[in-house]
Amino acid sequence: MEKHKIGITIGDINGIGLEVILKTLAHQSVSKQCTPVIFGSSKVVSYHKNIVNSDFHFHVARSADDLEHNKVNVINCWTDRVNITLGKPTEESGQYAFKSLEYATAELKAGRIDALVTAPINKEAMKMAGFPFPGHTEYLSQELGSGHSLMLLVQDELKVGLATNHLPIREVAGAVTKERVLRKIQLLDQSLRMDFGLEKPTLAVLGLNPHAGDGGAIGREDEEVVRPSVIECKKKGMLVMGPYPADGFFGSGQYRKFDGILAMYHDQGLVPFKTLAFGGGVNFTAGLPHVRTSPDHGTAYDLAGKNEADPSSFRQAFFLALDIARQRKRYRDIHANALKRNEKVLNQVDEVLQEDEQEEG
Repeated sequence: MEKHKIGITIGDINGIGLEVILKTLAHQSVSKQCTPVIFGSSKVVSYHKNIVNSDFHFHVARSADDLEHNKVNVINCWTDRVNITLGKPTEESGQYAFKSLEYATAELKAGRIDALVTAPINKEAMKMAGFPFPGHTEYLSQELGSGHSLMLLVQDELKVGLATNHLPIREVAGAVTKERVLRKIQLLDQSLRMDFGLEKPTLAVLGLNPHAGDGGAIGREDEEVVRPSVIECKKKGMLVMGPYPADGFFGSGQYRKFDGILAMYHDQGLVPFKTLAFGGGVNFTAGLPHVRTSPDHGTAYDLAGKNEADPSSFRQAFFLALDIARQRKRYRDIHANALKRNEKVLNQVDEVLQEDEQEEG
């Protein structure tokens, strides 16, 4: 089997990103399963390697065409000297996180890597560096040309998607439109089929308001926007239910009955998800033409440089990226073969019809 090439951005150089990257890639089994490619700087990687104190070796590659497939590869995205200020957001840390992301995204878009795992960035540092997006998800949606995507948090059987991402609470209600909710339900259904191999996924949609609006007594959005979206998706053949009151849905354990859950806003989905799965969860951007994952934690400046960061979430993100890249290939192969079979059958039918017409003539 051809090895998949898994790209990795270094994230914020002042945080724990490279620590959890190196701890994950230190296991020899990783390079046996795939070809890891770190986009950053060999000098910065070496600096963090000394903190981790691991017996870690890597190959410095000139480009994605110059990889050692049985080693961890590092591609230098810059030659500047970098000031590392552990535990603090700086313009420099944002600047080089952006450079790593730009370089890796271009390689992903060109098909020179098969998936991308992004280490954590700090929004304050990125803003100082002039990064004009709320986060990775919005940047990748624009750069990869998908137009639409779904932020999906994944941990084993628990998968929670968001209808809105990084929005102030006062803007959420206006952003929850029927068009958006419909699109997000469809993206969730599509991803569970294509990326996770579920033939008939079951979906739950949470209400926007407390008690899912109580029939309109606490806001009209659930009756006028969310419920009609669910009904329309049902008519299209999706196994979707809701809107559910979010507190009771998670408190009663009802979430265990569904393959995927769509929350209306960031904290409605992430608070219960991180309560149930923190440290082992993965942020996956569904709906993109390419695979992208990240750990479910941030830069953790308070742990930077202490060699105390837990790599579990990054490890899960890395292997989920590999699993989804493999699953998408299987999905496409199966559907391509089905299309060829259908075309063959249609051609045979055409031949029979032509023969009948000739006999009648």
